[in-house]
Amino acid sequence: MTISHSVQRRVDAQNEETASDFSKKKCVILLSGGIDSTVLMYSLIADYEVWPLTVSYGQRHHKEVLAARNVCEARGDWLLKRWKYLDLGNLRSILPSALTGVGEVPSGEYDKVTMSRTVVPNRNMIFLAIAAGYAEGLGASHVAYAAHAGDHAIYPDCRPEFINSVGETIKLGTGGKVSLLEPFVSKTKADIVALGKKLVVPFRLTWSCYRGEDLHCGLCGTCLERKTAFKEAGVEDPTKYANY
Repeated sequence: MTISHSVQRRVDAQNEETASDFSKKKCVILLSGGIDSTVLMYSLIADYEVWPLTVSYGQRHHKEVLAARNVCEARGDWLLKRWKYLDLGNLRSILPSALTGVGEVPSGEYDKVTMSRTVVPNRNMIFLAIAAGYAEGLGASHVAYAAHAGDHAIYPDCRPEFINSVGETIKLGTGGKVSLLEPFVSKTKADIVALGKKLVVPFRLTWSCYRGEDLHCGLCGTCLERKTAFKEAGVEDPTKYANY
């Protein structure tokens, strides 16, 4: 039986990727399926043996979970096989937020009053604690987290002071075995989109919208932020919006 040149190239590339990982340190990345964490994951693959972790916290929809799976598969079956999905849906009962079904998801630009309703109490602390435990058990030296400068005003668990503190806590909690990577903390979302273009990230497979309908709504804060980031980065936005 013969094998096509295109298929053979894919097999060779996958074998090369897997073989090269033997000399790399392992890194667990919190992968939401959105632009930020997907670009971060793609950026780390050259230097780390990447292990993606997606956590469901009882949010309104599972579009992000599907997106996380899809962006891994797009990079290669070898990455999809490492992807882990943890369903903690019962957290919705103790984490009140518009994202977990308490009230409506607000429309409009990010605003301290309206967008504060999308804060999920201490969500990232919970995620990072889980990721650190997973990393230590896996023998990974790092946990990667894609918080960026645009998150700071609204979300306390995305601010530099939180990230510095939780980084120290992860080191203490793992006996110095695991460190936190947060390379986007000073970057804008437009910076991240520009990097993603260079890395050939499949943006069309990522998901941002809080509402989780058939298409991105185009009206909620995270949809508007997504549109703006592509525009400011000068990158074509492949997203289909219900309202543009």
